Amino acid sequence: MQENLHRFFRAARGAGVHVSPAESIDAMRAVARVGLSDRTVLRDSLLLTLAKSEDEKKALGACFDLFFAHVDPAQAETNEGSEEAAQTEAQPAPTLGQQTGKANTELGPLAQMLLAQSTAEISAAIANASSAVGLSEIRYFTQRGLFSSRMLETMGIQRLRDDLDALTESNPALAERLQAGLDGLRDTVRDAVAQALALYGREETENLRHEILRNAQLSRIEPRQVAAMRALIRQIARRLRERYSKPRKRQRRGHLDVRRTLRRNAAWGSVPFLTAWKRRHRDRPKIVALCDVSGSVARVSDFFLLLIHSLHDVVSDVRSFAFSGHLIEVSGILEQKSAEEAMAEIMYKVGFGSSDYGSSLVDFEKQFMASVTPQTTVIVLGDARSNKLDPRADILKAISERAKRVVWLNPEGRVTWGWGDSEMPRYQTFCNVVRPCATAQQLERAVSDIVSAYQ
Repeated sequence: MQENLHRFFRAARGAGVHVSPAESIDAMRAVARVGLSDRTVLRDSLLLTLAKSEDEKKALGACFDLFFAHVDPAQAETNEGSEEAAQTEAQPAPTLGQQTGKANTELGPLAQMLLAQSTAEISAAIANASSAVGLSEIRYFTQRGLFSSRMLETMGIQRLRDDLDALTESNPALAERLQAGLDGLRDTVRDAVAQALALYGREETENLRHEILRNAQLSRIEPRQVAAMRALIRQIARRLRERYSKPRKRQRRGHLDVRRTLRRNAAWGSVPFLTAWKRRHRDRPKIVALCDVSGSVARVSDFFLLLIHSLHDVVSDVRSFAFSGHLIEVSGILEQKSAEEAMAEIMYKVGFGSSDYGSSLVDFEKQFMASVTPQTTVIVLGDARSNKLDPRADILKAISERAKRVVWLNPEGRVTWGWGDSEMPRYQTFCNVVRPCATAQQLERAVSDIVSAYQ
């Protein structure tokens, strides 16, 4: 059962449940306490020790039902053995030799199991074959046939074919029964392989799907992929929170401060018993984010807003603004509401309009310019297309002179900058960092680089 639990933990990780080594130890201790007799109690114990949220609880419950869909072979063997023993005492069954006219030793073990219809023995043989071929290592649907063939070979299908050929000549009726048993065995093995693929191949399938989404153009995401992309952006936001929300620890390493070390050890003749290290001064992080939610970037605005929403959990001092034809502050909306509710409200207020960068920058200059200080990093997320209106690059220049740095993240590729109504070359002059962010991977790297500068 310990090996089965290890495989279950691997399947749970593939289902999206984060199972740490410490949590797996706690789960095994809980299983040792409650035992295996009550399936419901076992399921609840695993859910209580491993799941940390409602989503994980649902995923873990589905994984448990799939993993333990069949009765444990050892338990099944015990139950089946006791039932067969009771039936044997009540009514002796005819031996295989009496049915075939041959000794049992003339047929292989697999043929005897199939003719005897011993469910417990067949289940145990399939379980042993699964362990022998490493069925838990299956990752892709193209491996189903390979693992099915390996399992049947391990169980002795070659000897079974020889027995089937011999019985076809001597006892056609029994050969027909054996052929039916072989067909049922093939179906059972295929079901076992399909179940293993559903359990252990899910992680690789999800990783492949996520890798494709991470490198897909945000503006070209199909409607059926929007939900998956939002889930991927949430994972990115969670990674950012886990990576950068932890308090920094003081580390006794770096450059030695000789002057402070000598002064601290003056009482011991300047023998450096106590060392002092130079510490790098870090500014308190302060971010101002301006997000374009106009119609030209409406398909990627949701993902931009999700990332901005995550910044409020990572950095303590963040002020967020959204604009299309005019600009409004949305910090309170992002802090007080869930991501979905906040995005819906923001898009309702200023979303899907005709973009006017000049008018939006004027709104920012009149009402919020005081929020920009020498410690502020200003992030602009937009395509810089202002519909041939005055871009007011002079305001961005003023912001750049007041801020620590200005970072512009553009969802369009560099090749399109400056074409049509794009004012990106003019704005680029006053930015410290300009990066195309057309994919989720580029977005994650850009935001990670911005936040890591304060760590």
